[in-house]
Amino acid sequence: MSPYHWTEKLREIYDKSVTLYQEGNRVLGSYFTDQETSFLSSIGLRPINLYDYAEDVNNYGEPDWNTVLLLVAARRDYFLYHQHGETSTSVTEAESLPPKTEKLEGIPWLPRIIKKAQCFLEGGLCHEIMYCCGGDRRFLKEHDIHSADFLRIVWASGGDEAKVLAYVKRSPK
Repeated sequence: MSPYHWTEKLREIYDKSVTLYQEGNRVLGSYFTDQETSFLSSIGLRPINLYDYAEDVNNYGEPDWNTVLLLVAARRDYFLYHQHGETSTSVTEAESLPPKTEKLEGIPWLPRIIKKAQCFLEGGLCHEIMYCCGGDRRFLKEHDIHSADFLRIVWASGGDEAKVLAYVKRSPK
């Protein structure tokens, strides 16, 4: 597939995932053909990423297609330009994330979402954890930050939590 048309192919796979979930299919292994899985891999995604979006949009009405596209575009850019198309071999397990109650300068959830965003960019979140889950969306809405913008801020920070903290503190509440 031509890189020029990657968003169209992603939209087809996203729509298929949403429909399969809506129809009651909960078997991730049945969602994608080998060709679709290969395409997802070529842009730095795993099948679980599209399954998670399909699950949440069906159950909670978000993230919508536009948000998914922006999230995937950030991940794809990181994958292609920072990781040079090399898939991460490390996986961050749920228990190694900061607890949901952990605070950074009095802001709960911030340490957790920073780590989740970094792991999502790297392609290393375990199947049980999703970047842009309900808790993340609640945090980001509270701080008036789009989930894709937060990903790019985490990327731009170069691992410096103080830079992310400063951005969050500057956001209107």
